[in-house]
Amino acid sequence: MATLKQENQARSGRLPEHGPIAENGREILLSLKNVDITFGKGDDAVRAVQDASFDIYKGETFSLVGESGSGKTTIGRAVIRVNPLAAGEIDYKGVRISGKIPHALDREVIRNIQMVFQDPAASLNERATVDYIISEGLYNFHLFENEADRVRKVEEMIEEVGLLPEHLTRYPHEFSGGQRQRIGIARAMVMEPELVVADEPISALDVSIRAQVLNLMKKFQEEKNLTYLFIAHDLSVVRFISDRIGVIYKGRIVEIAEAEELFNFPLHPYTRSLISAIPIPDPKLEKNKALYTYDPSIHDYSQDKPELVCIGYDHYVYGSKKEIEGYKAVREQGIPVKPIKILDPNDPEQSLHHQEAEADKAAEEEFLVHPTHDTGSIWYMILSFFLPVLGLIGALLFKKFRHTRNYKQCRKGAVAGFVVLGVIVLLFLLLLWGAVA
Repeated sequence: MATLKQENQARSGRLPEHGPIAENGREILLSLKNVDITFGKGDDAVRAVQDASFDIYKGETFSLVGESGSGKTTIGRAVIRVNPLAAGEIDYKGVRISGKIPHALDREVIRNIQMVFQDPAASLNERATVDYIISEGLYNFHLFENEADRVRKVEEMIEEVGLLPEHLTRYPHEFSGGQRQRIGIARAMVMEPELVVADEPISALDVSIRAQVLNLMKKFQEEKNLTYLFIAHDLSVVRFISDRIGVIYKGRIVEIAEAEELFNFPLHPYTRSLISAIPIPDPKLEKNKALYTYDPSIHDYSQDKPELVCIGYDHYVYGSKKEIEGYKAVREQGIPVKPIKILDPNDPEQSLHHQEAEADKAAEEEFLVHPTHDTGSIWYMILSFFLPVLGLIGALLFKKFRHTRNYKQCRKGAVAGFVVLGVIVLLFLLLLWGAVA
């Protein structure tokens, strides 16, 4: 009955006052169901998001974390209907808002869901004043009684994000990156939305004011009962502002849990690798920390198809049946999982292993770094071909000074030169033997 009512409201271009209620008794504001997002067509198609499913409850902060290119922003842009879906659907208050929807419903979605973009420079109109940028949504939806009311709303909002009313007459290029981001936050908040998609809103801000902006966002949430989809890669920030966290790897959700639950029991190996990468303030501990590196090849999905499964405690993990059983066993023990391992410098075995790993890593990085004049010109190969002895000497010198490209060209030319020279000498000896015989 409720579903039929929601469908009727969707056709009429209106959203219901409340969303569906989950089993835990909380209202579901946004729901992603088996979402696939693909860019390109045919053989060039790239699946940026694969089978993503999660719910966001009203009034909470749901954070989506993962490394660069994992699909976080792609999902955020799909929620505001910028990126189309290849499969699945996105529901807002139980009403489908993905795909083709009525124009009136589209306007309702724009009104209720706002986004703070990652790049403030690209998301602001450089030809418009700050006053117009913040007021544009107010104009489009006529969310003010008169001009004085509009000015009051804009001035109050610009002050709340840490800027001054005199900044309203200026243009975006006159501000720093952090100030532009605050303008983007003001533009979203002035619409009084129910859901805000915050795409790394503090990544462009100075460290000294990040806490101020986060506190400001929490203040908005408490006063206006806002819901956030917070997209980030900094887990140290995410832990303290999130109610629940979803971890995404290469477009696939691999773990979802409450913030403290996730940090105490990071069950998926990729989640452990992200947590182990969080810097430790103590330089001595950071120096002796052993990073946990995620290797996707540890999973064997050839026979058992993996799924995102709830293992209890409102904790979802992606894995095969065998892996899920292992995750459940670890969680049932109730002993927190520690992905960060600090090596004992007094332990000779650990210390030697750590030093060898660091030395190998440093040697590899040192060898791969190309100096300015390491061009790998083909002339090195040509000269080494005609003068193979000099080419071999040059290759050894280039290798010593880490000119890897020049070294490879000299080595290639010298080897070819020696081979040709050897063939010529062999033919000469055969001809000489033939003449003597």
